[in-house]
Amino acid sequence: MNETGFLIDTHAHIDGRDFATDFDEMLARAAEAGLSHIITVGADLETSQAACELARTHDHIYCAVGVHPHDASRVTERCYDVIRHLAQGNPKVAAIGEIGLDFYRDRSPRDEQERVFRRFIRLARELALPIIVHDRDAHGRIMAILREEKAAEVGGVLHCFSGDLAMARECVEMGFYISIPGTVTYPSNEQLREVVRGIRTEHLLIETDCPYLSPVPHRGKRNEPAFVRLTAAKVAELKGLTLEDVGRITSLNARRLFNIGDQDQSARIAYRIRNSLYLNITNRCSNRCSFCAKFDDFTVKGHYLQLDHEPNFDEVMAAIGDPGPVDEVVFCGYGEPMLRLDLIKEVAAELRKRGLRIRINTDGQANLVHSRNVLPELAGLVDCISVSLNAADAETYTRLCSTPFGKTGFEGVCRFLAEAPKHIPKVVATAVTVPGIDVTAVRGLAESLGVEFREREYAEVG
Repeated sequence: MNETGFLIDTHAHIDGRDFATDFDEMLARAAEAGLSHIITVGADLETSQAACELARTHDHIYCAVGVHPHDASRVTERCYDVIRHLAQGNPKVAAIGEIGLDFYRDRSPRDEQERVFRRFIRLARELALPIIVHDRDAHGRIMAILREEKAAEVGGVLHCFSGDLAMARECVEMGFYISIPGTVTYPSNEQLREVVRGIRTEHLLIETDCPYLSPVPHRGKRNEPAFVRLTAAKVAELKGLTLEDVGRITSLNARRLFNIGDQDQSARIAYRIRNSLYLNITNRCSNRCSFCAKFDDFTVKGHYLQLDHEPNFDEVMAAIGDPGPVDEVVFCGYGEPMLRLDLIKEVAAELRKRGLRIRINTDGQANLVHSRNVLPELAGLVDCISVSLNAADAETYTRLCSTPFGKTGFEGVCRFLAEAPKHIPKVVATAVTVPGIDVTAVRGLAESLGVEFREREYAEVG
């Protein structure tokens, strides 16, 4: 992946004296580190105006405008008017913020903080802008006010998140993102690392909050946007992804939330996750699984996978090009690849000549679809086949997967799994951990069929 511009620092304070002497050099370091955009965030009227000016004069800088809770006691009606004037109709203003509560330092009375927080949420709703929320030692009141003021209507982000995993999940359920700062690299901050591990990357943003909170190994020194790369790398380590994966996903999240830059909606045939190359050759499915994320979004790990047509052999090979070193090539897009069996065989045969390992992710109903045992046709072409078993009995399978084959569908998947080891070196049955599914029973069924078993986390795609 071209590393030019694949990260977004979603929360920085770069308008003040901390960067006055090396501002241009700081921006150059950010570009070299792979940043495409920076959101500089106001904390009062002066810094909000300065943030707007930076956004006006730099294409890749966007801004947020608001008043920090430290200054809540000084907020007047004029303050709301100024923030409204700065934001209204200005495409470079991405959010209202930072706003919120700070019960750690209590530099303004708590009742004043809450009053101002509510007023800014209402302003954000009036302007249809998301909010950037500052929360320090005020978790319960923050969540209550967000609900009471219907903040979910505009959404936003809990910046520099400091709550626990339960709170993070509650925020996500409300439609808010969780923003991860450089403190995730601090040895003592296991709570934040637990949040990263427990929340889908599709609900995370990354930030510096510079010039504060420098990540390791720069802790104690001035922070700057380039260092967001270190935070992204730590998130990648915790999620078992690559730096490029995290950059691509979190940047798409930021673009969607803040309406910045262009979102790539081009269809993907060949796409990379971790060190595997995936092939998206159809959006058709034999089943209509109740847990399939396709019904909500065609995006997987930052890749948009809605096809405008089904690609032929030449188009697939052109999309693959020279993939460089990859662990495997996986037929697994947003559809059932075995519906296009002939294309799989043709592409796999060519890729085998290059010495590449081949895996197919399938619902296991190919023999029913094609009215024959297709597994012998894959012998010598496929190294691994992963089959979505998902249930231990026909009734549960039919309810979850809406198979067009009725009870025969579940029986067909079981027969497919039992037959596959005769032709494919590695066969794995999988189950999505949908609430209420007896994963232990599914595991037992898979083992009785003579195949390996793997759990797939519910709602975690890719």
